Amino acid sequence: MFFSNLLGPRDGLTVNDGAGLWSSLIGSVRSAAGVKVSAESALAITVLQNCVTLLAESVAQLPLEMYRRMGEGKREAALNHPLYDVLRYQPNPWQTPYEYRECSQLAVGLRGNAYSFIDRHDDGSVKGLYPLHNDKVSVLKGADLMPYYRIGAQDPLPMRLIHHVRWHTKNHYTGMSPIELHADAVGLAQAVRQYAGKSFQNGTAVSGVIERPKEAVAIKSQAAIDHILDQWGSKFSGIDNAKKVAMLQEGMTFKPVSMNNVDAELLGILKVTGTDLARIYKIPPHMINDLEKASYNSLEQLLIQYVIFALLPWVKRYEEAMMRDFLLPAERREYFIEHNLSGLLRGDQKSRYDSYAVGRQWGWLSINDIRRLENMPPVANGDSYLQPLNMTDVAHGLPNLHNPDVRAQLEQQRDDIVRMLAA
Repeated sequence: MFFSNLLGPRDGLTVNDGAGLWSSLIGSVRSAAGVKVSAESALAITVLQNCVTLLAESVAQLPLEMYRRMGEGKREAALNHPLYDVLRYQPNPWQTPYEYRECSQLAVGLRGNAYSFIDRHDDGSVKGLYPLHNDKVSVLKGADLMPYYRIGAQDPLPMRLIHHVRWHTKNHYTGMSPIELHADAVGLAQAVRQYAGKSFQNGTAVSGVIERPKEAVAIKSQAAIDHILDQWGSKFSGIDNAKKVAMLQEGMTFKPVSMNNVDAELLGILKVTGTDLARIYKIPPHMINDLEKASYNSLEQLLIQYVIFALLPWVKRYEEAMMRDFLLPAERREYFIEHNLSGLLRGDQKSRYDSYAVGRQWGWLSINDIRRLENMPPVANGDSYLQPLNMTDVAHGLPNLHNPDVRAQLEQQRDDIVRMLAA
């Protein structure tokens, strides 16, 4: 009782942060740059849209499997569990698994939380998953310290009926919105783009001006002025008239107009704000098409960096939230849910084949293990493991050459080495 009192009030009040609750009502927050920032306006920024959809598409396309533990480190696909079909084939009547997971990641990437209603069978197993809009959901903390969810004006629902994936949190119940947390960075990017757009809409851009001396008689006819400018433009503007020699009379001079400091730095500001937004989601620069410091030799390592430091934390959030929300307590020791990231972590073909050769020669990979990693069907007699001729288990001494199985294994290893040397 004393411990629960330390965790805060137990009267069922909402635990949304004040800023988050207010912004959910008005739909936006005001940044230091003076522009309003919302999830919709932030998504219109190309770099941020690249980052958010990159993570959403990456999470959605990863193979998602539900396994059953078989003991001794073995596992098998849980084909007979009702949840298997929901995760792999149809989460709800109108969405594919890819669409459902992509929308969930898009919501948590922009708003910090993704909510889904869990439709359950009578025995408690999951029947379907229905996505919920963030603005319709309020999170409550009950007297038992468990989260409860109010959808609109309905009565609060218990945790067992809501699948909740959250980003970093300060109150342990709701995730912070990356857009609200970094509203100033997002607002600066919006302000720069609005400034550039207004400059093209309302501004004027001239290459130069023709000046006449003060003592010269002013040209009062607008038609005469237009004639001089049109004549100048037709003779000296455009690529076909480059490097032509001009003659000015009556003391006229031509002065080119240069860009002001703000306009000259506009491109640099756009680049800096883009990189700043990519930092929010830990996206490497080359994945927002900034290849300035990338090289062919480093792209593979940058991809692995993206998978480990940007994508993997999101994947673990999903896996553990699914284990918590979808599986009954009695099932969690027998079943588990896992994404397969091995395809994204594979190197180029030569690097993979070199590593397979080492694993095969030193005995921890079989032919079928390698073929499985390459998405190839198994072959007959492909499950045996080799043992190097000059290596043996200390506990068992030298191999028994009178054993037909040992002799067959050594002969197979010899044949493999001969074929390798011949190649």
